[in-house]
Amino acid sequence: MRQPFDSFVLLAEMRTGSNFLEANLNAMPRVACYGEAFNPHFIGKLNQDEAFGVTLAQREADPLLLLQQMRAQTEGLSGFRYFHDHDPRVLPAVLSDPRCAKVILTRNPVESYVSWKIAQATGQWKLTQAKRLKTAKAYFDATEFSDHLAQLQDFQLRLMHGLQTSGQTAFYIDYEDINDTDVLNGLGRFLGIEGTLAAPDGTLKKQNPEEISDKVENFDEMVAALAKLDRFNLSRTPNFEPRRAPAVPSFVAAGGAVYMPLRGGPEDSVTQWLAGLGPLTGNFSQKTLRQWLRNTPKHRSFTVLRHPVARAHAGFCSHILTGALPKIREGLIKSYKIALPKPGTMMPLDAHRQAFLDFLRFLKLNVAGQTGLRIDPHFASQTAVIQGFAQFQGPDLVLREESLAMGLGFIASELGIECPPLPSAPDPAMDILSQIYDEEIEAATRDAYGRDYMGYGFGNWK
Repeated sequence: MRQPFDSFVLLAEMRTGSNFLEANLNAMPRVACYGEAFNPHFIGKLNQDEAFGVTLAQREADPLLLLQQMRAQTEGLSGFRYFHDHDPRVLPAVLSDPRCAKVILTRNPVESYVSWKIAQATGQWKLTQAKRLKTAKAYFDATEFSDHLAQLQDFQLRLMHGLQTSGQTAFYIDYEDINDTDVLNGLGRFLGIEGTLAAPDGTLKKQNPEEISDKVENFDEMVAALAKLDRFNLSRTPNFEPRRAPAVPSFVAAGGAVYMPLRGGPEDSVTQWLAGLGPLTGNFSQKTLRQWLRNTPKHRSFTVLRHPVARAHAGFCSHILTGALPKIREGLIKSYKIALPKPGTMMPLDAHRQAFLDFLRFLKLNVAGQTGLRIDPHFASQTAVIQGFAQFQGPDLVLREESLAMGLGFIASELGIECPPLPSAPDPAMDILSQIYDEEIEAATRDAYGRDYMGYGFGNWK
């Protein structure tokens, strides 16, 4: 029977018991774990700068060379320990490889942080003889711990996403379980190893086994700081809006400026202003835009935010009432019972207000991915669209419609050119909005576009 894996990676962090788990892996038949093989400062262990005929410089030039040689020169399963700050070029290679087993070691982050601080103070990172134990107390730094926790969480999310998208699973083991013979033998079975361990490896000794209250100098301060942490992420704003593509074909360039339009914003006025800088270039592909950027080394890119109420109403007038989006319009009428007139027909103000209010309530569901109708770019949140831009390149500047003339003047000064006047024209949609706007419309818009209000600090429209 073919073995399930050719190699493995032990995904862990400092002070999680990875040395002890490595020792037990090496005690298994035909298993070899080669330490922190991709630590930026050494290969495998401290002061070692060569392994498998690959030097530190060669590994820096091509980290996958070391991975290849490690596997080629090992009989049985070869593996290594990988922490979040090790060579980032290696992680995608091992995560995407189904023949590389993933072993994920975790530990209570407060305990690992305290252990790390004590090791820093004593200089003792491993203990093989109890009589040589060095002791010290840790000082808890709330800001430092918050950064430490954020790094751990980010790494775990990256691992989970990599496993999910590749359809793989991992063997999870906690610090509390690494001394459990049954768990270690379960790990061996996961790896496809024949034979079992009679007992855990006895070479390494547990450091600082005292209660955590005895190991922290400012324990009460630590408790107070930890009480403020949002353990269950209750402050997170749920986001079910699909990710958007960069929308590069919508970009428009002239002179040294690139406009990245947010649909539903003041596109016509900005495009006319842009034309004052020179001939317009648009309909880009990513390739042609890169060419333009290379050929225009002094350039600025920008987008323009519009207040969510004004943007939603502009899109409602230009694309729903006109019938420019017939399938969405049909769905609004049939499935959401929104009273819409025939395309191009004027509505009484009270009927217009009610239809727009019903549309805003639909948008709350639509943006959250709770409808069967697609999210048109005119109605996607501005946050999601700008995040989409960033998949290619985020804008240099995010301007606001209410201070647009000042913002465009700044761009012109950055480019060292005279600023063209900003065209202005009457906007019937804004005239109607000013007549129907009230607290109910504002509240419905906030429900639909909470991320935009929070992220960009929008107040009420009036």
